[in-house]
Amino acid sequence: MDGLNTQEIAHFKEVLLAKQQELQAIDALGEEARKAVELDQQSVGRLSRMDALQGQAMAQAQNRQRKRELTRIEMALTRIENDDYGFCEDCGEPIAKKRLEVDPAAPFCIHCAQSND
Repeated sequence: MDGLNTQEIAHFKEVLLAKQQELQAIDALGEEARKAVELDQQSVGRLSRMDALQGQAMAQAQNRQRKRELTRIEMALTRIENDDYGFCEDCGEPIAKKRLEVDPAAPFCIHCAQSND
């Protein structure tokens, strides 16, 4: 199996850039939810504060996941710029186009991805 052609790579680059912009926009919107919860027993009851803390923890976890995905996307865009996109980082074999359609930031072929788990 050969690597991807120029049009396919351009398509995946567009997909990656769109996903990057979407994640950055979501990250900007979620900044308020990640702010520290203040301890003010007069205005916020104990249960409300616990809910706020839980909401903050969930927002922080989602933020960490977004950051990981943004890093994966940035690495894929770097591989495109270096003409390495679409090739497994472990074995160097081409990554199946169907795999990249599901996850355009995938750095490994399916065989190496399963071996690394």
